[in-house]
Amino acid sequence: MTRRPYTPNKRPPPQEFGAGHVLVGGVHAVAAVIETGRARAVLIRSGAREARLTAVLDRAHARGIRIQELSPEQFDQEAPTDLNHQGILAEARPLEVQPENALGPWLEPLSNPLVLVLDGVTDPHNLGACLRSAEAFGCAGVIVPKDGSAPLNQVARKTASGAAELIPIFRVTNLARCLRQLQRDGFWVIGAAGEAADGLTQAVHAGPMVLVMGGEGSGLRRLTRETCDHLVSIPMAGRMESLNVSVATGVLLYGIQTLRGKLGQSHPEGVL
Repeated sequence: MTRRPYTPNKRPPPQEFGAGHVLVGGVHAVAAVIETGRARAVLIRSGAREARLTAVLDRAHARGIRIQELSPEQFDQEAPTDLNHQGILAEARPLEVQPENALGPWLEPLSNPLVLVLDGVTDPHNLGACLRSAEAFGCAGVIVPKDGSAPLNQVARKTASGAAELIPIFRVTNLARCLRQLQRDGFWVIGAAGEAADGLTQAVHAGPMVLVMGGEGSGLRRLTRETCDHLVSIPMAGRMESLNVSVATGVLLYGIQTLRGKLGQSHPEGVL
């Protein structure tokens, strides 16, 4: 495979390169964004020795995506400091929030998917952290209500560390109505509530599931809470009475996928 060498004099400065695009890092993340057709360039850190890079570069080359090898100094200058890039980055078109009518066709072909719903999470940092956990633990998608939710802005995207470009987000007009439709489609809906007596063991199902997390401070809204099939809480041994919503989301998603035996399996297939 022929790679284009790094030529400092021909490469625009970072702020002028890839305008309107985002950086996705890591072998698996770059491979995934290449498959979606949203990658426009792949950047390699000179000297990277990750054996799996070859397969990713072959995919990029087959799709006609530009491959550029950078010196370690130039690569490190462009790579976000908090991104586990493994020596490879992709410049990609951002994955935008999807309309409500795209949700059904996305979920229909998937086998026993897990969906995360964020009911009124308003902090972009929390949104980004929840997206990162949702992608890490194999969620098929994330649903947010149209009103009263954090925007998918640069703060959220940066906190998500690339997950915002990999996991689809659906914005719905009426969250309770959306949850009822998911229930009719065979999904078991559980909601996180601090006062709930049951833990995940009593609530997790092997089939399609939805985890609903409430917003910062107020938790689940009344109508959302009443729509859930089961409410669960996280048992804690310390003196803290609650967790940040993004931390609680990660704990519960890990617990659900562990009980369902889903950890370590491949990601949901599909392209948005």
